[in-house]
This record gives sequence, C-alpha cells and structure tokens, in this order.
Amino acid sequence: MGQPQPEPLTPLAEDWQRALAVVAHPDDLEFGAAAAVARWTGQGKEVVYCLVTSGEAGIDAITPERARVVREEEQRLSARLVGVETVDFLGLPDGLLEYGVPLRRAITEVIRRHRPDVVITNNFRETWDGAYTLNQADHIATGRAVLDAARDAGNRWIFPEQLTGGVQPWNRVREVWAAASPLARHGVDVTDTFDAGLASLRAHDAYLRGLGDGGFDPEEFLEGISRPAGSRLGVRHGAAFEIFPLGLH
Repeated sequence: MGQPQPEPLTPLAEDWQRALAVVAHPDDLEFGAAAAVARWTGQGKEVVYCLVTSGEAGIDAITPERARVVREEEQRLSARLVGVETVDFLGLPDGLLEYGVPLRRAITEVIRRHRPDVVITNNFRETWDGAYTLNQADHIATGRAVLDAARDAGNRWIFPEQLTGGVQPWNRVREVWAAASPLARHGVDVTDTFDAGLASLRAHDAYLRGLGDGGFDPEEFLEGISRPAGSRLGVRHGAAFEIFPLGLH
C-alpha cells in the first residue's frame, strides 16, 4: 500500500487590506512566508513587519552588539524586496523571550498602532513536522503571545495605559495565521512570487553564511517547503498556514 496523501489545502481568504506580521527574529518570515507577502503586496495590500528581537544572538562569529546592527539592516532590505516598507523592532532579548504579560503587552501595542485585519506569525507548535523536529523557544513564546495580543488589543481595560495620543482599542483582527505549522490546513499559491521570497531570504547574507558549515542552499530549502505545500494546492509553489479565527466580530 502507498503512503497516505496529505489532505488538500484550502486557499486563504484574500478579501483583506492590511496585515501585521509579528515574529521573533529577522529571517523568520523569510523561511517560507515571504513569498506569500510578496503576493499580497503585489495585490496592493499593506503588510507591516514587527520583529520582537533583532536576532543579535544568532551569529556565533559576531558579537551581539554588531549582529544587532547587521541583522536589522538585512531585515529591512529583505522586507523591501517583497514590498514591505515598515519594519518595527521591539528590541527584546534574542534567545530569552518568555511567554507572559510583558510580551503580550508589547505586541498588543503594535497591533493597536497598526490596526491590521490579519495578524501573521510563525509556527508556534512544539515541532516543525508534527513529530521530531523541535521548534525554538522564542518562536513558541512569540506565537502564543501574538494569539493572545490579537484579542487583548480589542479590550480597553487590558493595557489601558496604551490608549493615549489617539490610540484606540482594535477588535477587528479577523484571524491569526501561523506560517509553516505542521497543522496547516490553508495555503496560498506563491508560484509567481517564489523568486521574490527567495531573494528576501538571500538578503540575510551574514546570517546564512553563519549557518552550520556555510553550505546552506536557500533555494533548495525553500523548494523543500513550497513544493509539498503547492502540491496540496494543485500548484507549483505554495505557502501553508494554520488559521486561528478570533470571532471578535
């Protein structure tokens, strides 16, 4: 008997205008989701990036002080390559993120300020493959906090100190989308924007050169993600997402 085939992915809704992507590190979005971002900005949608850390602990051969500058520069370039002009850095400590009220508070403020229809984050399940490939602690903490902050943002009695200078509660986040989740049931065709996503990953040059023995192949890696997702959509390249509906309106 052959191996069971993965279930088809349902196409993501695209009847929205503004998205906020909140992830732990520079490069997190580029490992799979950036091609989808390029598709959406090409449709005229607005996407804003928020990086919780600056990835300063991510390059063994570079001190955190220098790595912070390099990785922020690479992230801004990477974002521009997929049509994203606004990139926020929260400056929290790389590798030491903890799920809890302070992280929820920081992300809630960003959501209230940018007022997105959809919030995008990375997979925050325990593994990447549903079995053995363990996820990283910062990803898990950030994703869980994003999910809560998307609800916190609509409650004026949670973090009310943020409601100054015209900032108001924001309860119109429809859904949170977690890219590359092993429980993904939805996806988007990125065949036409795969190359833009690849360019955005390659923009993280200093980081990629520091991976392992330096032989990391960005194209091979992204192909390994996008082709299986694409086959579940009936297209060449796809990006998969797990959807968390908020049901706030």
